Amino acid sequence: MSITTEFLRRPITTGAVAASSRRLALTMTEGIGLERARLVVELGPGTGVFTDAILARLVPDARVVAVELNPVLAARLSATRRDTRLTVVQRSAAELAATVGEPVDVVVSGLPWTVMPRERRVHILDAVTEVLAPGGRFTTFAYLHAAWTPPARHFTTELAYRFDRLERSRTVWPNLPPAFVHRATKKP
Repeated sequence: MSITTEFLRRPITTGAVAASSRRLALTMTEGIGLERARLVVELGPGTGVFTDAILARLVPDARVVAVELNPVLAARLSATRRDTRLTVVQRSAAELAATVGEPVDVVVSGLPWTVMPRERRVHILDAVTEVLAPGGRFTTFAYLHAAWTPPARHFTTELAYRFDRLERSRTVWPNLPPAFVHRATKKP
């Protein structure tokens, strides 16, 4: 089952027409402290491109909890990744506090923020800020062609409101479509 097939079946919850590139995965996972993290949450891991980049940077005793709403993608990720540091949970990202139950060092998100209803987006962002440890990092991406749209601008405003520091990467051109990364730090 491909990400494209799942997009056609569930466009609002899957959100991506194609899997993210390895270059975007590297940009998503650089400079966010994964090498020092003990607990990392990945939201919307899809086919596992970001998962692999996260696991490559983690120390042996760190843990990753991958939260995937789509049951097909969650099952596929569980079946194809045998790393003992990874736990795949099939549930909503809005249930993050119940899912992890302890402070999180880094949250990496592949969620389709700009296509989800505002209420759901706000609820999930609240859940992220609730579980992040003080000084914790949050990273997500956005497609360049949609950056000017009202949902994308609202999302950036919501990030700036919730986080102490917000950075934007350079454009990752070798992604389909080209994208950039938001990196945010929770207020200490």
